Amino acid sequence: MLGGHSEIYTHPEPHLITPLAHLGYHDLVDAAPYDHVNAAEAIRSFVEELPRGELDYLDALRAYADTMYGRMLAPTGKSLFLDKTPAYALVLPFLARLYPLAKFVVLTRHPLAVFSSYANSFYAGDWEAAQRFNPVVERYVPAMGRFLRERPVPLCHVDYEALVNDPPGQLERIFAFLGLENEPESVEYGKTEMKAGMGDPTGVAQHSRPTTASVEKWATELASDPAKRKLAEDMIARVSDEDLQAWDWPRERIWEALEGAGSAAPPKTPWNSYTIQRKVMLSLRKGVHARPEGEAMLRRVRYYCDVLLRDRL
Repeated sequence: MLGGHSEIYTHPEPHLITPLAHLGYHDLVDAAPYDHVNAAEAIRSFVEELPRGELDYLDALRAYADTMYGRMLAPTGKSLFLDKTPAYALVLPFLARLYPLAKFVVLTRHPLAVFSSYANSFYAGDWEAAQRFNPVVERYVPAMGRFLRERPVPLCHVDYEALVNDPPGQLERIFAFLGLENEPESVEYGKTEMKAGMGDPTGVAQHSRPTTASVEKWATELASDPAKRKLAEDMIARVSDEDLQAWDWPRERIWEALEGAGSAAPPKTPWNSYTIQRKVMLSLRKGVHARPEGEAMLRRVRYYCDVLLRDRL
C-alpha cells in the first residue's frame, strides 16, 4: 500500500543494510565466505584510527547506502524510498545509528500468526522444520519489542490486525507520520505494479487490498494439531512479558483466538512454481546431507542448496 503512494518508491527486500551491519564493527556473523573474524578485527583497528572513529565509519556506510537508494530513486521522480526487508528487525540498533532521521514504520502482528505464515509459505506447513531453520518468534519478538520500548528514533507502530480492519484509517495515519498527503486509493495495492523479488510470493497476489481472512488462521491450524500447539506454547513461553506487551499482544490475550477456533481444516499450502521449487530444494538438500561429505560434488550441491534456501553454512 505504501508503495502505491505517488511519492514513495519501493523495491522488494533489497537487503542493503544487513551486510553492512555484519561487517564486524557492530555485529558478527557465524559463517561467511571470507575470514570474517580477521576482517572484523581489522575494521575495528582501522576505525579506531579515523579522526571521528565510529562516526566516520557510519558516514562511510551511509554514503554507500545513500548512493544505492538515491540512484534507484532518482529516475522515478519520487521523494521517498521504502526498504521493507524483514531481516532489518534483527539489526535495529545499528539501523537506528545509521539512519537516525529515517521514517521508521514498525508493523507487528500476532506472533503465532507470523510464524504460521512463515511455516506455510516456506516450509509447506512443517512447523518443526521451520522452527529448526529459524526460530522467528524467539528472535524477532524480542528484537522488535526492545526497539518499540526504547524508541531510539521516532517511529510509527502499526498493528496488522488494526490495519486489515481499518485500512484507510491506518494508512492515513502512516502517511501523516511520513509527512505526505493522504492518498486513500493506495489501499488498492493490487492496482499498483510491483517488481517481483525476494520475499514471500505466495500470499500477496491473492488479494488486491487488505483482508481479515488470515487474521486467525493460525488458531485454526493449532486447534487441529496438538503437536503444533505444543511447539507454539514452547515458543511463547520463551518470550518475555514485556516483549509481548510491546507487540500489543500481552500474554493473557495470546491464546484468545483458540477458544472459538473449533476443528476446521488447517490452511492449505498454495502450490505454485515457487513452492514447488522450494520443496524440491529442501528434498535435495536433505538427500545431500545423508550422503558421505567427502564427495566434492555433493558438498557443492549442498552449498548451493544452502544458499538458495538462505540456510546457515
